[in-house]
Amino acid sequence: MATVTPSRVFGRRDVRLLAVAVLVELLLLALYFAVRPERPTNIRYTLYPFVWLNVGLLAVINVDVPSASRRHRLVAVAVAGLYFLFLLALAGLVGLFPSDELLWTVSTLEVEPGSPGLERVHLVTATFYVSFVTFRTFGFLVLSYLVYVTVLDVSGGLAAGALGVFSCVGCAFPVLVSLSAGLFGSTAIASAVYGAQFDISTAVFVLAVALLYWQPGFGRLAAKFES
Repeated sequence: MATVTPSRVFGRRDVRLLAVAVLVELLLLALYFAVRPERPTNIRYTLYPFVWLNVGLLAVINVDVPSASRRHRLVAVAVAGLYFLFLLALAGLVGLFPSDELLWTVSTLEVEPGSPGLERVHLVTATFYVSFVTFRTFGFLVLSYLVYVTVLDVSGGLAAGALGVFSCVGCAFPVLVSLSAGLFGSTAIASAVYGAQFDISTAVFVLAVALLYWQPGFGRLAAKFES
């Protein structure tokens, strides 16, 4: 059985680390726009990737990993790996091409520069494609790692991990369209959600990280009350 230590509450070290990270990110952002001709049309969309990166970094370096047997760890790795692949597929970052839709005969690698955190790399072959978006790929890795920690905690569940699926609001857009059309008779609500998908996905990502981060601790507290 795993021995769970409650996840720590952030302290002064984390405040200092966060301050340094924010300073570096703002400097990189200033340098990027100093050498690039474009200007951000919406500043919050330029800053949102830093929210994903900073929140994820703080969670990973502070979460307490339960002790567990080798078999339990392998199971946790498998679950977290499948969860990560599922998030990537749902976000459209990985996928397969059907045999009757082969459009490329050779592999291509495309790099799309962007402001810090928004860089994109696309690898396309005749059978599959893989895309790397800095902030989103890192965020999905963080969620998967926290799911790994949660699986190690036998008293915890995976309900919070399911929230990570909705950190890609754009992927759930067809479902949102159907719901809004059925409930409200139009796509006005769905269109509003689609327009704010970066805002919503960032908020849901932070919520998912928070729930997964503190869930092992809650599991141990619940076990104490039950005993």
